Amino acid sequence: DLILPIFIMDGKNKRQSIKNLPGVYRYSIDKLPLILDKAVKNKIPMVALFPYTKSNIKDYNGTEALNEDNLICKALRFIKSKYKNEIGIMCDVALDPYTSHGHDGLLIKGKIQNDETIEILVKQSLLQAEMGCDVIAPSDMMDGRIVIIRKALDKNNFKDVQILSYAAKYASSFYGPFREAVGS
Repeated sequence: DLILPIFIMDGKNKRQSIKNLPGVYRYSIDKLPLILDKAVKNKIPMVALFPYTKSNIKDYNGTEALNEDNLICKALRFIKSKYKNEIGIMCDVALDPYTSHGHDGLLIKGKIQNDETIEILVKQSLLQAEMGCDVIAPSDMMDGRIVIIRKALDKNNFKDVQILSYAAKYASSFYGPFREAVGS
């Protein structure tokens, strides 16, 4: 089954083209029905949300990832209120859209801090589940995060929220357009 990626941005009444992904756009939340109505009509079972976070709210620790009014949380609430369970929602779990340095993890003296990052990813996963996410999709590549996220979801009564982990990322020209789309 197709999972349709949707890139979201702040603002109102916006649909912005993505230079390196011809025919693909970023949408403000109020414009999501342009694509969601078509997805539901064509029986696409799930969308994957990716935020384009403004640089002025990114910081070294990616704190916007835990803001219950960030783009992902707003989009989750909007989609669940308008579409109920007509379409599933998958959300990326990682810090790169929110960090000023663009890495998926916390950095101390230039080194990624695995365990400290996982603590934040668990909180991000729980927040997304609380807002209505159906599938948590960690793409951060921190060691051991899946079992810790699963335990936290189960402990907080989100047993039906699934996890779909990205297995690998590559430094290639194929991944570059995606990085532009999310601004990382």
